Amino acid sequence: MNVRLVAVTRANLRALCKLDAGDGGVQVAPNVMSMAQAAVHLEAWPRAIEADGRLVGFVMLYDPSLAPPEHPPEQPHFYVWRLMIDREHQRGGLGRAAMQRVIEHVRARPGVDRLMLSYVPPADHLARFYGSFGFEPTGEIDDGELVMSLRLDR
Repeated sequence: MNVRLVAVTRANLRALCKLDAGDGGVQVAPNVMSMAQAAVHLEAWPRAIEADGRLVGFVMLYDPSLAPPEHPPEQPHFYVWRLMIDREHQRGGLGRAAMQRVIEHVRARPGVDRLMLSYVPPADHLARFYGSFGFEPTGEIDDGELVMSLRLDR
């Protein structure tokens, strides 16, 4: 299956906002909320997830290099702010493929040594999922979410 991260455009925005992770917003905010946040956070890097030409999910990174000079980045590391796969497309390896594309994207950025993310506990399946990529718990809690980190310089 060909999984790609593609720009959010006028052509795919409506369909993107209709996607639903099926968790009632517990683990991942609705995409309409994410797009609103992307509109006011210049460091946001939102992307639709396509699989074989079909829209199946959404990912949004915090990219400190996108911060304008007059507003330095709040944190130095890339951060996965959102990762969602529509409930109709879950359990088929698309989340794994999308996360691999995210890691490849961040790893290709010069000088980046780590990628961060967080999740709402208890979600042992998410800890195992992210752990399978090498993410490790940091011991930090950010706004009630458990933080994990992936070292990219290994």
